[in-house]
Amino acid sequence: MSEKVFQIVPCVQKYAWGKIGSHSKVAELISNAYPEIEIDNNQTYAELWMGTHPNGPSLLKENGKSLRSVVSKNPVLLTSGIAAKYGDLPFLFKVLSIRKALSIQAHPDKELAKYLFQNFPDKYKDANHKPEMAIALTPFECLCGFRPLDNIKRNIQKYPEIIDAIGKEIVDEFMKITENSHSSNPINIERNKSALKNLYRSLMEQDHAIIKTQLDKLINRISKIDPNPIRGTLNEVLMRIEKQYPNDVGIFSIFLLNFISLKPGEGLYLAANEPHAYISGDCIECMAASDNVVRAGLTPKFKDVETLVDMLTYTCKSANNQIVSGSPYLQSITTILYDPPIEEFSILCTTLSQNTIKSEVFEGVNGPSIILVTEGNGRIFYNENTFDACMGSVFFIGANTRITLETINTKTIFYRAY
Repeated sequence: MSEKVFQIVPCVQKYAWGKIGSHSKVAELISNAYPEIEIDNNQTYAELWMGTHPNGPSLLKENGKSLRSVVSKNPVLLTSGIAAKYGDLPFLFKVLSIRKALSIQAHPDKELAKYLFQNFPDKYKDANHKPEMAIALTPFECLCGFRPLDNIKRNIQKYPEIIDAIGKEIVDEFMKITENSHSSNPINIERNKSALKNLYRSLMEQDHAIIKTQLDKLINRISKIDPNPIRGTLNEVLMRIEKQYPNDVGIFSIFLLNFISLKPGEGLYLAANEPHAYISGDCIECMAASDNVVRAGLTPKFKDVETLVDMLTYTCKSANNQIVSGSPYLQSITTILYDPPIEEFSILCTTLSQNTIKSEVFEGVNGPSIILVTEGNGRIFYNENTFDACMGSVFFIGANTRITLETINTKTIFYRAY
């Protein structure tokens, strides 16, 4: 194949937690750029997959060929190094539209992924790790990482139902051991992590009848003292998610994990072995090409509580420490780089405007990339070719390919995974 830039048709995933019909950013993007894909306003539109993953491969728009088969037959599109190491695109690019909270989960590192795949191939389908990055397209809510210890202790005191959900002896032991919660002594840090692990294990393995009883008490109490809580407060989040997942132990995790609200353009890097759960909103997401998820709450799917409790790092950080804002890409004033500490992917966001800077030239990057237009209308120039790039359109860019992005609107936003 001589061409190195071509439009691709992404795959739509209609999971039950997705937003419905035209309320979904996924549906909005796909219907604008690919009108042949009909939108049903009674159907959920949860994820847009852009890449070569076998569960949702993209197709070339011009001829319907699978992107996976094209890059496998033309390793120059990947580079010989990436083709030799991965044999395929090393990342999966997505848009998510979330109406209902996703499961409390973590992704294994490479060593654990290999073990899980070898021993439980029916539940864990590959041996790869799955680091992720999410960037908000609309106001976006999630849980990510354990709260600072003092914050956890305050929540336990303010919401006593969690004491009975965990077990008083375990809570008392946790409170005592973590008295030195600000200590930088490595021995104290490890003791605190161990105490938090025991606390979380006792909660997540608790008898379901006890969890149900304490959740009923909790929801009854807070709905009386705070019947109309402000959105985003702890009481409101608890009541909202309890309606989505009644009697689920994962609701108590909200006391222990950071609740984070992202503004559009703010991101999160989700490293291996860190707990998280997306709650609501629309986001760009990129990940290593794996489907490995260990779940333990807020889900009707298979829960592997023992593996999740054992794998977590129990690192405690504030919510603000989890947020990534990006930095200028190669001194550009129109493009921001989100660069996680892994080799599989990074993300660029280019914002062009007729009123300021209307185009930007990009020298070839040393690997394949995928571009999605999330707002406005633009063009992509490659050699003598011009591609119309309306909102929702998706393009594959082969390795080491020089392109120009241009807006024909007041504002056009391009996201590029590479």
